[in-house]
Amino acid sequence: MLAALLYGQEDLRLEEVADPTPAVGEVVIQVGVATTCGTDLKVWRRGGHAKMLKLPTLFGHEGAGRIVALGAGVSGWQIGDRIVANNSAPCMKCFFCQRQEYSLCPNLTWNNGTFAEYLKIPAPIVQQNMLPIPDELPWELAAMTEPLACVLHGIGRSHVKAKDRVVVLGDGAIGLMFVAALADQTEVLLWGGNDHRLEIGKKLGAAQIFNYHQIPDIPPVVKEFTAGWGADVVIEATGVPRVWEIAIACARPGGTVNLFGGCPRDTTITLNTEQLHYSELTIKGVFHNTPEYVRAALSLIASRRIPFELLISEHRPLQDLAQVFNDMKARKVIKVALIPC
Repeated sequence: MLAALLYGQEDLRLEEVADPTPAVGEVVIQVGVATTCGTDLKVWRRGGHAKMLKLPTLFGHEGAGRIVALGAGVSGWQIGDRIVANNSAPCMKCFFCQRQEYSLCPNLTWNNGTFAEYLKIPAPIVQQNMLPIPDELPWELAAMTEPLACVLHGIGRSHVKAKDRVVVLGDGAIGLMFVAALADQTEVLLWGGNDHRLEIGKKLGAAQIFNYHQIPDIPPVVKEFTAGWGADVVIEATGVPRVWEIAIACARPGGTVNLFGGCPRDTTITLNTEQLHYSELTIKGVFHNTPEYVRAALSLIASRRIPFELLISEHRPLQDLAQVFNDMKARKVIKVALIPC
């Protein structure tokens, strides 16, 4: 089969590799669509990831498809079933899993390789995080289950209340998903650097949009729109250390700052301890997702209440993968739906 393998920094190659065969408890799907992700772009640019993969590796982690092979012991599934599988599953046995802190599980089973004709799903993911797709739901929307699950996990950890004023920093796919998921119950102020993406944020429900190229000093503007106090909740969705610091400066006393975008390894930021202490800020890092939010994400997508199709910039064949990543780097596209065959 044709598959993408990541070898290092901006070294992504399409190669012919052996078709996968399912072991006990595993399934193999024919990929219907794989969607690109900002995490994929960061991993490609940095040449690695602290947790999700080891080089060289099959690449891509958002996808949906149809089951073509079942391993021994798999029950409840049939050849031909339409499914979406999360890119991980917790062990359900460790210290963290026993406390239902599944995203902190040190034994997470990771899976990469959606940028390919076929994908093998490991047994723990089949058991915990593989879900049926409604017949009428397009592949590319189902494939967005994983990133939306991460976003819903982030919201769940952010103490968001109805009518809160929320600042989202970042107009990538994740930032726009935060806007979409929050806009029906909060007032969202969205910052980004691309007018087209910001307009999509407006369509997804952002109350106000701002281009940081035109308004670079963000905290004073946030205070202007929040009666001088700052935002109730701030969500950082860029993975840029300087923006982490800006996010903290945008929060009101008693506010929560969700540092969601993953920065490069060994990055540090500067904290104003006086502000942190006397303003009683809650600052948290939030990583990945949990089985609960995987199910909630697919349910939300399938409801079609939110036009997540606005995030799909293009449909392209898998053979165009190299150009797609260069277009992502140049911020010409948000998400691309890659069609393997």
